[in-house]
Amino acid sequence: MALTRREFAQAFALSGTAALFPSRAWGMDDFDVTTAPLPRRPAAPDEKYWQDVRARFLLPRDVIFVNAANLCPSPMPVVESLYATTRGYEANPSPAARSALMRDGREAARTLLATMLGTTAEEIVITRNTSEGNNYVSSGLQLGPEDEVIVFSDNHPTNLNAWREKAKRFGFTVTTVQHVVPHPGADHYVDLFAKAITPRTRLIGFTHLTSNSGDLFPAKEICAMARSRGVLTLLDGAQTFGALDVNLGDIRPDFYTGSAHKWPCGPKECGVLFVNKDVHDRIWPSVIGVYPGAVGISRKLEGMGQRDDARLVALAEAIRFRESIGRAVIEERLRQLSGFLVGELKKLDGVHVYTDPSPDRSANLVVFRPGSLDPRRFSMALAEKDGVVATLRGGQDRPGLRISPHLYNTMDEMERVVAATKRELGL
Repeated sequence: MALTRREFAQAFALSGTAALFPSRAWGMDDFDVTTAPLPRRPAAPDEKYWQDVRARFLLPRDVIFVNAANLCPSPMPVVESLYATTRGYEANPSPAARSALMRDGREAARTLLATMLGTTAEEIVITRNTSEGNNYVSSGLQLGPEDEVIVFSDNHPTNLNAWREKAKRFGFTVTTVQHVVPHPGADHYVDLFAKAITPRTRLIGFTHLTSNSGDLFPAKEICAMARSRGVLTLLDGAQTFGALDVNLGDIRPDFYTGSAHKWPCGPKECGVLFVNKDVHDRIWPSVIGVYPGAVGISRKLEGMGQRDDARLVALAEAIRFRESIGRAVIEERLRQLSGFLVGELKKLDGVHVYTDPSPDRSANLVVFRPGSLDPRRFSMALAEKDGVVATLRGGQDRPGLRISPHLYNTMDEMERVVAATKRELGL
């Protein structure tokens, strides 16, 4: 029996995400999807082009999916690749077929990841997600009672609590740099981290772009400052990998992590860990097994045993799809959509937008409080009435709604989100 829109929205609101199904079972009339190749991108992509992009995703017409910071749908080339490769292997589960699939598919994905991130295949480890990559670093570095790690208070738990738990076991110290609301500017954060460094500091772990406010960090500047002091850096890229045109050769962190299930629109349980070639000898493997990668640091850190090889093949397809659009073009589009939301929401009486509109302080997320409205009721209303799939932020720390639009969203959908907010506020 199909769930009603209200029932499904209520179920997801309990877990912090407002979402919906239509009140009836989906049929072909609910979708504008095609498996045809994506048309060549024009020099100046217009809304027609982005509608063509959306048509490559299995999103019902009446769903406004603005939850990329949590989980993204995959485009049809990825869905079809995952299905075809899985079916092919199940029909021929021979060791030879499996070995070829694992080797060729995984190394193709690694090469594409390296190109996408402006680095080399020898520095890429294909993980399951950002969390695993962060823990590879916190478990793999040799730290003891004489050492200190500096973290940012607005980090994801895997780059915050993980360090604290491991400090209890190994005896090192964890120092936390507190976030500032609103965004204080790049120089302020560089100075905060610089002042926190002591002779015992071995690593700074921080977030490239925070999921709680959309604050963009001066990653290149912090990494340069740390490097000049002999301190390693772990850059959590969960909200920038696949969203921004990230060039690790320019930023130069020692470690960078990301998830394919978010902004890259890839298969689930695929991620990336970048390890700068200069520190390959500083990290130990957390898992020692079989079937490692073929080159560089993957030989050391990627021996995880059997993998779902079809996902690795599909990961390569996800990268090819987004590369056909262009890294810089995708970033520009996300900034356009989120910038429109920030600008329009700030015009509404009572609405407080936590996200700074400056392009050097934000990029692809918008977090706002809907006036005096209860955030949970507000998110439920947008889910039930307008089909908005977003993330509810409850509690006392920047409560409200997080909107994270992506390349499958249209400007018309952003206008509908603003209109729905105005309606709920009675404006």
